[in-house]
Amino acid sequence: MTVSNGPSGPVLLQHNPRFDLLRVPGLGKLLRWRWGRLVFQVPLLLLALLMIYDGLTGPQLAPQNISTVAAWVHYRGFVILALLLVGNLFCMACPFTLPRTVARKLSGRGRRWPRALRHKWMAILLLLALFWLYEWLDLWASPWLTAWLAIAYFVAAFVLEALFSGSPFCKYLCPLGTFNFVSSTVSPLQITARNREICRSCVGRECVSGSPQVLGCGTDLFVPQVNSNMDCIFCLDCARACPHDNVALASRPPLHELVCHAWPRRWDMAFLAFVFAFASVSNAFGMIPPVYELEARLAQWLGTSNEALILGLIFGVLNLLLPAVLGLTAAWLSRGLAKNDGEPLRVVFSRYAPALIPLAFAIWFAHYGFHFVTGALTIIPVAQGFLIDHGILLLGAEPNWLLGPVLPAEWLLPLQIIAVLIGFAGSLYVTTRLANRAGGSVAMARRAVLPWIVLLLGLALAAISVFSEPMEMRGTIELMALGV
Repeated sequence: MTVSNGPSGPVLLQHNPRFDLLRVPGLGKLLRWRWGRLVFQVPLLLLALLMIYDGLTGPQLAPQNISTVAAWVHYRGFVILALLLVGNLFCMACPFTLPRTVARKLSGRGRRWPRALRHKWMAILLLLALFWLYEWLDLWASPWLTAWLAIAYFVAAFVLEALFSGSPFCKYLCPLGTFNFVSSTVSPLQITARNREICRSCVGRECVSGSPQVLGCGTDLFVPQVNSNMDCIFCLDCARACPHDNVALASRPPLHELVCHAWPRRWDMAFLAFVFAFASVSNAFGMIPPVYELEARLAQWLGTSNEALILGLIFGVLNLLLPAVLGLTAAWLSRGLAKNDGEPLRVVFSRYAPALIPLAFAIWFAHYGFHFVTGALTIIPVAQGFLIDHGILLLGAEPNWLLGPVLPAEWLLPLQIIAVLIGFAGSLYVTTRLANRAGGSVAMARRAVLPWIVLLLGLALAAISVFSEPMEMRGTIELMALGV
């Protein structure tokens, strides 16, 4: 492996990677097949349609409805596990972009997404809006609203694909995709060129522009310059369009992207990493008793019972104000300790932003993993109930609504703490590597990382503190017993 300089920073030149998923017998051929992505999209499309149908017409008790159980228990658990083991599999199989070909025919050549909007700020706001709506509207408890959220996704993706060329919804707007993009920076696989010399002589650049049979990369990634999973939806259209069969979905060392990839020196990209980290704690905080005490105090102080406003203030402080204040303070202190006052604050802020991602991913993993293992078996009685209600299943035992956990309750907190500690260790490793790459003496690098270590330690302790509180097991039988 060698390194060259590309227009967006260092570019890893991969030659005959040791492991390439696209060369695995059988599976690789399926993934490179013209209709390979469709094979994965159709099952999720059918599931999405089933969720919409049951959400609109089925029982409105969340633990008994496919819409809420599949969306808020199983989807999040499977996605975070897939991101850890493989990569951005959900975006690859995303059902919301399935009508893309039809939309492209309506748009013709389409217009380019406005240059002024080619950033991550809108994606950050929409991601935070989704977290806020999740709590304010109790989406986890409403099959009807969950179904309409899925419908909104289909409509938004189709309209934007019909109006604009490329995939602006995926790259600049989609909250789920944005979450997956940041998470996939820790994933073990990445699109790359098997031999970059072949790409040098390629005239058509079909991996970007497409071929007569296959659409090109919707997020405008040129394979030999790909050095990050950010913006890569793993659609593999690049592999299908390449006339030289030169695209690999190759393995890479753990955390390789975060320590070797030159993170863009952009406020929006850096702030996205900080929001991803702080939201990992605040999202879990919204499900423990202290948040309700805080809501009551704020309602008393403000003289209002408007829950939307109160939750907006809480999550605005936790997800916007704190990342900005603490992140910029850490950057300012780090710059001062390194005695490099001439370096722009934006550069320091952006340099260390990737260091938060391993810890943040671990916190998300611990949180979503908790909900998954406490409600994984719930889907069995839910599916049985659906089949019985629709006269498909006439014989057999009544659904066992007590099914749910797959691990003993006493295991959960220790496992969550272990996950957080592993993430903290990963973030420490990335932090020190980034400091060493910044140049200067060893002593200077050690001083520069101190504010970031304090910040990481604070996030880790906050997460462990939240996980130590009793957490709502949403979408499970415990809420049914409460009549929620």
